[in-house]
Formats: sequence, structure tokens, C-alpha cells
Amino acid sequence: MPYAITIPFEGVPLSAQRTWWEECAELGYTDLWSVETNGADAFVPLALAATWVPEVRLGTAIVPAFTRGPALLAQSAATLASIAPRRFVLGVGSSTEPIVTRWNGIAFDEPYRRTRDVVRFLKEALTGARVEHDYETFSIRGFRLGLVPDPPPPILVAALRPGMLHMAAREADGAIINWLSAEDVKTVAAEVGPDKEIVCRIFVCPSDDPEVVRPAARFAIASYLTVPVYAAFHEWLGRGPQLAGLRDRWAAGDRKGALSEIPDSVVDDLVVWGTPEHCRSRIADYVRNGVTTPCLYVLPFGLDLREAIRSLAPG
Repeated sequence: MPYAITIPFEGVPLSAQRTWWEECAELGYTDLWSVETNGADAFVPLALAATWVPEVRLGTAIVPAFTRGPALLAQSAATLASIAPRRFVLGVGSSTEPIVTRWNGIAFDEPYRRTRDVVRFLKEALTGARVEHDYETFSIRGFRLGLVPDPPPPILVAALRPGMLHMAAREADGAIINWLSAEDVKTVAAEVGPDKEIVCRIFVCPSDDPEVVRPAARFAIASYLTVPVYAAFHEWLGRGPQLAGLRDRWAAGDRKGALSEIPDSVVDDLVVWGTPEHCRSRIADYVRNGVTTPCLYVLPFGLDLREAIRSLAPG
């Protein structure tokens, strides 16, 4: 079974992470998946990993569909797929308004259609075909890749609610999901359907100290679930009433009070914590409910990060 971990690790210089990633492979982590928010970009760490750890699979989770032009995104994907043939998976998604607009100055218009159009363009461009097409959200005139990967990488779509989940199943090779419980996976996987990859980023802290884990987890949860797309996602999952206090106090500017409104039950649903054995058991629940690739995001609250990574390795 695939067993992935999120890279690069926070607080560790990128140039010093080779031995960390090599140890992950030795411990049984089969995949390294990158993120792209306000730290390292999604591709450079994977380019390093392709040469440092040639036995693992690599993936982006995710590259925003807005922040690179379609041709540049195809070039970046083709480059990585060429240095890691059959070992690279391209994950794309709409991202969020804060990242796209507030940080990059790009209008967050029609995220569903933009992501769909980017996927359609990539599927054609990565074959080496000449692309001349008017998509709904952009037009391409006469683009052809000069570096064609063989084979083209699979494409996954970051998805939350049914519309994007259905599009991931219809247009791509599967979906990337996050910030949900193992029980929620049943609902989400049913929308994707069979025979598709489902990568799930799972937030994990191998500590059984609730006085440390829950306050820190509340901060992480609030930073996402106050973003409209994630708020709507949890409304759909039925968690809206539990998060009403968070939403209202956050909107009023009461950040500290908003954190206190997140119930323990929500923390325990969305963050896997406890002894390493308990964490691995809960990760297995995600797989039983439909996840094909669990991807750990280690939250070392009060812990040494490297020891936490070691303790969560597959048994």
C-alpha cells in the first residue's frame, strides 16, 4: 500500500533534507508529496528528491491552477516527469482566494472552470500535441512542448465538494482531499467513484497529551476552515453547526475567541493524534473507507519532528 509523507519538512533547511528523505524511504514511506503555499514551491523539492531518493514516487499536492500560466505549468510537469519517469504524479487544484488573489494578485474567478480547463490543456499538451484551443477561461495558440515526458504523468485534482470531485473522476486520474475525518472519506469517495486514485493529506501528531495537541490543532484548523471553500466543504459534510461559533467570532475579528469555539470533537475528527500505534490505526481507517494513498502531514506539537516521523512509519 502507498504510504506517503509531505515534504519539505518545516524548520529544516532544504539543502539538509536529503538524509531525512533517504531515511523516510528506508522506513517504508513509499511517496514524497510536496505542498505549495508560502514556503518552497512544489517542483524544486521534488526535483531534488528525484535524484536523492530515486526509489520513491513523487507528487504535487497541490499546484494552483491560477498562479502559473498553462504552458509554464505543462513545462514544469514535463520536466519533473522526464527526470522521474513513471514516478511523478501531478496534482492541481483551484487553491484558495487568499493564495491566488491576496498573495499573487490574480483574480480568483471561476475556480471550477479554470481547474477543469487547465486539466484538459495539460492532458493534451503533455502528449506533445500542438495545442490550439479556446477553453472557457483562457485560449492557447500554437503551443507545443519541446520536452515530452514518456509516459505523461497522471493528473489528480484537489477536490472538496461534489462538483469538483465529479470533475476529478471525469477529467483526471483521481482526487486529492484533505481536512476531513476518516468517516467523512466514505462520503467523499462515493462522489469520486471506483477505480480512481484518492490521495488524502492526513494531519497527524503522535502525542497523547491533549493539553498540548488540542490548542495547537485548533490554530491549524482555524487557518483553513475559516476560508470560504473549506467552510462550505464542512457545511456539506454536516459540520456547519459545530463550526458556527468559529465562523462568527472569526468574522468579528475575535481570533482568540474563535479558536475556543472549535469543539474537542472537531479537533479529534480532523487531526489524528495519540500514541503512534493509535495514529497508525486511525490512518488505516482512512484507507478502509476509500483512501488509496494516505499522505501524512506531521504536526510535531511538543515533539521532535524527526522522531515523530520515525514513530509514524508503517509497521
